[in-house]
Amino acid sequence: MTPSAWISYQTCSQLLETVNDWSIALRNKHVVDVVYFDFAKTFDTVSHVKLISKLRAYGIDGTFLSIVIDFLTDRSQRVVLRAGTSAFSKVVSGVPQGSVLGPLLFLLYINDITDLFPGHVSIKLFAHDIKIYMEINNISNAAVFQNSINLVCEWVQMWQLKLATTKCQYMRFGLRRIDDSNLVIL
Repeated sequence: MTPSAWISYQTCSQLLETVNDWSIALRNKHVVDVVYFDFAKTFDTVSHVKLISKLRAYGIDGTFLSIVIDFLTDRSQRVVLRAGTSAFSKVVSGVPQGSVLGPLLFLLYINDITDLFPGHVSIKLFAHDIKIYMEINNISNAAVFQNSINLVCEWVQMWQLKLATTKCQYMRFGLRRIDDSNLVIL
């Protein structure tokens, strides 16, 4: 399977699974709360030290880890325009864009975010976007979902990433209303 076919397959699988979950909730007369998170400057903000730490935690070591460390460290960049060229600047964070390894390293960097959520909160990762959703049938479910939103925000801070808050979205799907006067979203 080609990489683009695999991505297309993954996208379709994720969409079908999500629509199925939401359809079941609606059929059961529950509402579904959904939050889409979008990372800002996705590839630029990955901490090299923390990425290497995560790779070691995944059991990656030896020659491959050395190659990744060499790939990330002692990099520099500059801007080249018609009118001139800037001086080289040392790159201290981020994974190289336009490479095959860059997106893979980013996904390995964010993959453990899925460990934050209890079983009744669903999470879907795709590229630099995260979607969480949950069936809400009472105010305590809404509190659990709000806690999940807070956990994402804490995780983002801990791993030195940034959210593009203007691109993050909250939605509610349902056929009835629930009392959510205490619910605070983002």
